[in-house]
Amino acid sequence: MHVPDGFFNAPVSLVAGAVAATGIGVCLRRARRELDDRTAPMAGLVAAFIFAVQMLNFPVAAGTSGHLLGGALAAVLVGPYTAVLCVAVVLIVQAFFFADGGITALGVNITLMAIVTTVVGWVIFRLIVRAAPRGRAVVAVAAFVGAALSVPASALAFTALFWLGGTAPIDVTSVAVAMGGVHVLIGLGEGAITALTVSSVLAVRPDLVYGARGLTAPLRLRTADGDVREVTPEAEPAPAARGARPFLVGGALVAVLLAGVVSFYASGSPDGLERVAGDKGFNANEQEHALGGSPFADYGVSGVENERLAVGVAGVAGVAVTIVAGGAIFYAVRRRGQDRERAKA
Repeated sequence: MHVPDGFFNAPVSLVAGAVAATGIGVCLRRARRELDDRTAPMAGLVAAFIFAVQMLNFPVAAGTSGHLLGGALAAVLVGPYTAVLCVAVVLIVQAFFFADGGITALGVNITLMAIVTTVVGWVIFRLIVRAAPRGRAVVAVAAFVGAALSVPASALAFTALFWLGGTAPIDVTSVAVAMGGVHVLIGLGEGAITALTVSSVLAVRPDLVYGARGLTAPLRLRTADGDVREVTPEAEPAPAARGARPFLVGGALVAVLLAGVVSFYASGSPDGLERVAGDKGFNANEQEHALGGSPFADYGVSGVENERLAVGVAGVAGVAVTIVAGGAIFYAVRRRGQDRERAKA
């Protein structure tokens, strides 16, 4: 649901940019509390994984596709404030390196795809896990519901913004129905991807799932004497960054595989926003991307004629740029938080 340049007038674009900048500023401050020895190494990987999976458009209806937005997934894995930063890093890399999502619409995209999805997904997730008995199954179900509902919420927020400051007249009711309807279907895909990913991490390293801290059921270990001892995985003094290195390397390789190989087989149909914009005719003012001539524009590679190779190289390059940029930001935020803690001590 990347909004291109030309969809919104200057006032709405500026306001959305201010909201995005304020949100990122708040998250940079609050993420210091989330980026501990477990979440800091994970955050760069989560951003790279979201970038990779966003390249995998999946069909949702005749001639329409969808892709992961990732706000709810990131919130469950690394915390809500860090999640906004993860998705924002992805959107910035996509806009400036791959001409995906407009430059003037970057504030709109961050507001809709990073802030709205994270807030909605995290709030719903927390409401469910607080109301239900603790356990890994509950965490997975809550992640599914939160992610599934975050997508139509973002689509309806887009409709409201377009009604306020779109560059083409629309029948807001019909657009809301169309956007909400198709993004409900996309949301089901988002929920499935989120639940599958969260469940996979829970099965291997439950201590690395931020949203499951204190919620996963303890392991029951029987000693040689026949006694039963309960152990909460995330409470174990297991080495955080060092012990997680195999997992992080494996996750990075999965992201490379998805972006470099599997992405070639993604659906080529327009996504939900593109389909509704074409059907309702409010894409008439869409502008060419200012960086449309960049080397990796449209997830290709200038000078590489082989499409499969071009998509693969672009995907791997995107994963590398995202994980490096995201990792640098998250470690800088973590270090600043540590410095402030030492100063107070």
